[in-house]
Amino acid sequence: MIVNHARLHRVALPLVHGFKTSSHSKRHLEHIIVSLHDNEGNIGWGEIASPSHPYFGPETTETCWQLAATELLPALLGTHWSTPAEAIAAWEKVRGNYFAKSGVEMAVWDLHAKAQGLSLATALGGTRTEVTAGVSLGIEPTINELLNQVRTQVENGYSRIKLKIAPGWDVEPVKAVRGEFGDVLLHVDANGVYNESPAHLRALHALDAHSLSMIEQPFAADNLLAHARLQETIGTPVCLDESIENIFQLQTAIELGALRVLNIKVSRMGGLSAAVAAHDLCLQHRIPVWCGGMHEFGIGRAANVALSSLPGFTLPSDVSASEKYYHQDILTVPITADGGQVRVPTGTGLGFTIDEEFLAANTQRTESFSAGTVTSGEQR
Repeated sequence: MIVNHARLHRVALPLVHGFKTSSHSKRHLEHIIVSLHDNEGNIGWGEIASPSHPYFGPETTETCWQLAATELLPALLGTHWSTPAEAIAAWEKVRGNYFAKSGVEMAVWDLHAKAQGLSLATALGGTRTEVTAGVSLGIEPTINELLNQVRTQVENGYSRIKLKIAPGWDVEPVKAVRGEFGDVLLHVDANGVYNESPAHLRALHALDAHSLSMIEQPFAADNLLAHARLQETIGTPVCLDESIENIFQLQTAIELGALRVLNIKVSRMGGLSAAVAAHDLCLQHRIPVWCGGMHEFGIGRAANVALSSLPGFTLPSDVSASEKYYHQDILTVPITADGGQVRVPTGTGLGFTIDEEFLAANTQRTESFSAGTVTSGEQR
């Protein structure tokens, strides 16, 4: 297979409900959509779901665009490959830049699965026909507003609720949610904002009393030792997210006892291939995993659903229906959830059709490439 043409689309969509974490707030998202065109007329689609600002990690929409345009696509175009592993070898010299790599590699996998006449889930080794979805809720202005958000999602059939927390917004909101929704599967996510100060440790230990399924990424990404120390002193499983960008970091974390659960994010780990490798290692060590999200548009969300069909994904994943986040998605038929369950697509590749008219209407910038040469560009 040869990719002879590629295109980047910078797309902006408003969120249905604003989302606040320990580091920032957002009311709309900008992601980069990647389309790869092979020599037989097939199109593979991918999504670079990087944040606009360097708060989750060092990459941004701007850095990902530059990296894809100057390194990844020029290296891929015109090369012969038959498997995704052969395709991504084209940029093996590029270090880091996992979000940018992920979006291009996703399009490679979509092309590969289509060429094989397989669904992406089957190509990845998936075994489920549907996956259990959870929802992630941001920090709200008041506890009552948070309870209203939880109530809405529970009524929509979601059995797992993830709450964003930060110092000063942790124990009390968890107590309130647990008090009103006693049987819901509940976990919290700190996005690395806590440290080992006495006040922070008191709060984290207090959370241990509320039957949480996990405490996700309490400390900074590089501080695996702090996570290991916390895990030794609490019964609630510690889940790692930002700390794990590659298989070597995962091996280290397992050896240190720094986690009992892993959030596998395709974007954070540089693509589906790395995500599958992390799944396989965790399955070997009997560490449950779930698929985290970056509020992806339909393309990235479809890839997450396919990944979540692998056997080690035993916990609800962030693959809730598109309508949870967007009034209209970039798929002709959006991803839906029925009673908190999302069907795994059986069509070839991602299994969804892109609404190219809607995509174009919401595209702020485009750039096309062929044989390593920029052929056209447009910015609105």
